[in-house]
Amino acid sequence: MEKYNFPIEATLEIVGGKWKVVILCILMTGKKRTSELKRAMPDITQKMLTQQLRELEADGIINRTVYNQIPPKVEYSLSDYGKSLNNVLDCMCEWGQNHIKRS
Repeated sequence: MEKYNFPIEATLEIVGGKWKVVILCILMTGKKRTSELKRAMPDITQKMLTQQLRELEADGIINRTVYNQIPPKVEYSLSDYGKSLNNVLDCMCEWGQNHIKRS
């Protein structure tokens, strides 16, 4: 039995929700530390940011790189698979800009 009735359901399972797409848009510009992501999204809680990052990592959309230093340094970046979402994210951003202008 198929898990999805429509292909868009598979997409939404991975990037659905308020924060994942925002995280991915930020990571399109390059590697970011957790603190940089948090500064870019002041309304997200630390707990929610951590949860969303873990889910995106588990789905293979982002890479988490831990540097062996003190204090610990962790960076997040789009995986090659995550980069395949760039066109989708660009279209969503463009649509959002047009919607804002329309409002």
